[in-house]
Amino acid sequence: MRTAKRFALLFLSAVCLITTSAFAQWSSIAPGRLISPEDLAKMVQSGKEKPLMLQVGSRMLFLQAHIPGSEYVGPGANEAGLQQLRKRVEGLPRNKFIVLYCGCCPWNHCPNVKPADDALHAMGFTNVKVLYIADNFGTNWVDKGYPTAKGE
Repeated sequence: MRTAKRFALLFLSAVCLITTSAFAQWSSIAPGRLISPEDLAKMVQSGKEKPLMLQVGSRMLFLQAHIPGSEYVGPGANEAGLQQLRKRVEGLPRNKFIVLYCGCCPWNHCPNVKPADDALHAMGFTNVKVLYIADNFGTNWVDKGYPTAKGE
């Protein structure tokens, strides 16, 4: 019985450590650099200032559903995707309004948006927002009835 209790305590400690590490990673994106799905949907529908919207997740997710006018640049979790992102923005003014999004999974598990955000800030971009998708793109965008496109 003691071994089971020790194992349970060890397991809970590991879960807390992992959760804390995930929170620390994501908490480094300042709240002021986030944009809500509702606010972005209003912006897209208004026809006014539209940011450059870049999907930095999986191609399959993009083909199934994406924000109209957004571009797929590759997953931010790997170097090839980050290179595509850098290439896409290299000639843009550093104050260009850019929105990054993924939506592959819950916010605190997404491997793509944080590296993409870091890459743009390292390049000197100052007006980058990250779409805060709490659960996934289907739940937090498509199911809300926000504008959606399919395919390329």
